[in-house]
Amino acid sequence: MPHIKNALIRFRIIDRCIANKYKPYPSKAQLREACEEALYGSSDGANICDSTIEKDMFAMKMEHDAPIRYSKKYGGYYYTDPDFSMNDIPLTEDDIEAIKFATNTLSQFKDVAMFKQFGFALDKIVDRINIAADPNDESIAEFVQFEIPTASGGSEFLNPLLNSIRKRTAVFFDYESFQTQRRKPRKVLPLLLKEYRNRWYLLSYDVVKSAIITYALDRMYELQTSDEVLHSPVDFNPEQFFRHAIGITASDGEPDTVIFKADNIAARYIASQPFHATQEIVKEGKNKTTFQMTVFVSEELIRSLLSYGGEVEVVAPEFLKEQLLERAQAIVNSY
Repeated sequence: MPHIKNALIRFRIIDRCIANKYKPYPSKAQLREACEEALYGSSDGANICDSTIEKDMFAMKMEHDAPIRYSKKYGGYYYTDPDFSMNDIPLTEDDIEAIKFATNTLSQFKDVAMFKQFGFALDKIVDRINIAADPNDESIAEFVQFEIPTASGGSEFLNPLLNSIRKRTAVFFDYESFQTQRRKPRKVLPLLLKEYRNRWYLLSYDVVKSAIITYALDRMYELQTSDEVLHSPVDFNPEQFFRHAIGITASDGEPDTVIFKADNIAARYIASQPFHATQEIVKEGKNKTTFQMTVFVSEELIRSLLSYGGEVEVVAPEFLKEQLLERAQAIVNSY
C-alpha cells in the first residue's frame, strides 16, 4: 500500500507541475526533482529515478486519460488539453485509502508545536473522513454543510515566492490597485508569506518605495523571479513585526492602548474570540465589561469593532473614537 500511496501522490505532483502556466514544459528531471522534494525532502535522485516518472506518466495516460505530450521545441511535457486536471477525476478506492492513511497519520501530530497552527484545518479533514468514509458520497451535502472559503487567486505564486525568500532574490510583478484598478510594475525582495482570512499576502521590501510593503497575491500579475540577490536595509523580524497587529496590517511604529466597553452579551462573544492576544478584561460591571489591548489601529480593527454596532463603545484612544464616529455617521447618512 505505501508504494501505491506514493504513486498516487506523484501523479498529483506531476499534474500540478505540468499544469503550472508560470513554469511551462517541465522536463523529466524537473518532474523527478519535484516529486522527490515533496516526498523525501531532497532532489539528488536517491529515492526516485527517471524511469519511475516515465511509468507514472504512462499510468496517468492509461488510467486517467491524462493528455500528456512531449514538446521537442521546448524540451518538456505539456497537456494538449490546457483545462485538464487530475483534481477533476473522481477518487478511486486507492485514493480514498491514501487519504485515510494520511489523515490518521496527521491527526496524531496535530498537537505537536510544528503543526499547531494547522490544527483547525486538520480537524476539518478528520471531521470529513469521520462523517463519511467515502469522500465521493455526494449525498452527505444533503445533511452536513462545511464552511467553504471563497476562492482567492494567486496561490500559484506561493512556491516561486517561497524559493525567492529562501534565496533572498528579487522578484518582479505587476500589481493592481484596489482604488485605481490600474497595474504598476513592482520590484521587491520577498520577506514573508502570510495567510489571512483565506487570502495570501506577501510582505516584501519594495526597492522603489524603500519600505516594507504588503501585497495581496490575488492582485499580482506576470510574476517573474530572478537570480539577483538583494539585501534589505530593514531588519525584518516577522514575529516582532506582527506582535501588535490585527489582521495583515502592521507597522514599525508604537502600538496604542485600546480600551473599549461591551454589553455583557457581546462581551461573552468577544471574550471567547478575542480581537488580539493582548486583550484582557479590566473591569466587569453590572451591564458592561471593559476590555483593554495593545495593538496597531488598523482597518481590520475598525471593521471588527463596527461589526458589533452599538454593543461596543471605544473609550480610548481619542483618534480611534473619532474614526468610528465618522464611520457611524456615514452609515446613518446612507439611510
